[in-house]
Amino acid sequence: MLRQQILSDLKDAMKSGDTEKRDVLRMLDSMVKNAEIEKGKRESGLNDEEIVEVLRRAIKQRKESAYQYQKGGREDLSEKEKAEAEILSKYLPEQMGGEELRAVIAGAIEESGAKDKSGMGKVMGIVMGKVKGKADGNEVRKMVEEIFNSPK
Repeated sequence: MLRQQILSDLKDAMKSGDTEKRDVLRMLDSMVKNAEIEKGKRESGLNDEEIVEVLRRAIKQRKESAYQYQKGGREDLSEKEKAEAEILSKYLPEQMGGEELRAVIAGAIEESGAKDKSGMGKVMGIVMGKVKGKADGNEVRKMVEEIFNSPK
């Protein structure tokens, strides 16, 4: 379904003359095709979860590039990378809210029996298994650290 949405939006961008969106979606389509070849799924195609992984990788690359361009004083290129990341992020599933994520983390802490930061790896493993695709790993890590660092 996600692949069809991307291709449909690519056609719309081509028809409307939106060159930026067209180029980003072409790049994404190419990344998906490469991932299909890598995973040996050229005939069957990737499922939505695998496409989301490709999307996350592409967005991460754009954000890192934007940061590097900004450090190098190239605001124009930094803004271009940020705009591309924004276009790509529209295809990600709805992200979990802060309170919902805190509840999942609290459940994982209880499930793992972690008492302090030494059990953070176990908690992260449980949480990421439950929120895969719905929350950014860095955000989860920050929240888990806050919880372990806060006085009880």
